[in-house]
Amino acid sequence: MPIKFKSFLKQKSSYKGGKSLSEIDATDKKIYKLSSNENQLGSSPKAVAAIKKHIDSLYNYPDRTDDRLRQALEKYYNGELKADQFLTTNSGVANIDLIIRAFMDEGDECIFSNPAFGPYHEFPKKIGGKSIDIPLIGDDFLLDVEGILKAINERTRLIFITSPNNPTGTHIPKSQIDAIIAGMPDHVVLVFDEVYFQFADAEDYVRPLPYVLEGKNVIGINSLSKAYGLAGLRLGYSYSTLEIASYLQQLRIPFMINSLSMEGGIAALEDDAFINETVEFVHREKKYLYKEFDALGIKYWKTQANFILTEPSMDPLIFEEEMIKEGVMVRPVAGFGAPTCVRITIGTRAGNETLVNAWKKLLTS
Repeated sequence: MPIKFKSFLKQKSSYKGGKSLSEIDATDKKIYKLSSNENQLGSSPKAVAAIKKHIDSLYNYPDRTDDRLRQALEKYYNGELKADQFLTTNSGVANIDLIIRAFMDEGDECIFSNPAFGPYHEFPKKIGGKSIDIPLIGDDFLLDVEGILKAINERTRLIFITSPNNPTGTHIPKSQIDAIIAGMPDHVVLVFDEVYFQFADAEDYVRPLPYVLEGKNVIGINSLSKAYGLAGLRLGYSYSTLEIASYLQQLRIPFMINSLSMEGGIAALEDDAFINETVEFVHREKKYLYKEFDALGIKYWKTQANFILTEPSMDPLIFEEEMIKEGVMVRPVAGFGAPTCVRITIGTRAGNETLVNAWKKLLTS
């Protein structure tokens, strides 16, 4: 009898992460990496200090559980959420994968809205699930609340939303999230990805936290990759009701979080000064980019995150290559459901000036 391979695991994923600096042949010049939404100020100093302190202990196993990190998260949330309501994983995207495996079986469905983060519709394929795309509406990328609620059936298990959204940078107003939660049947869980929440300042922006506190079927997903500048550690977490969080905990394995991620993450959660500096920097530099983009007549969308979605007047892949020649890495987002667009991380002033000058050169050549 031949080996039994699951047919759905033979499908190749179309989602690919952004290019790393090592993939770019540019040894003769400075490259500004504005393609992966990384913190352009670097990493949380408190996290770096904690990692250095423990670097000589790598011969020891890390904590068997994530208890200390979850206790640090309870403190970070001022006790509104208890430690047992958190789940920590090796990155926010690993949390998405774990949630899908926890709630979906072969033939089950989830709902997402393009343009969106690729794993929402790629990862369900790994368990034979089906992803239903209810696209964002119009040039303002509005959530189609009516379409989402109509798409729910007895096989629907999860609804994925992101606010601020990747790659559009737009947010979902509180009224729309209220409507989705009010219309969801009891067998559906809303997965609310908020990894860019620190940068949001819209008056009607809302986090998943208040819904969790109300006991709704909501999971908030977060990451220390963006605002804290710890993308290389791959550390994320989610939070939910005690019932849902306890269920998700059953999928964790011993020693899931390595020792440096554990220490760095705990320290980072106390680094309010770095977060404040990062947020002020992003808000200042995005205003600079808005001004320059307006002057050049570039189409873009105002953002609630640390990146800006733009639409170049040329093929995005060609634009990407031309910008690399000028020393700037950007991210075409066809894989996110926005085939004509490019996402650009808000950089340092030097990086932003290089970006603007390169774009001026392309427009005048």
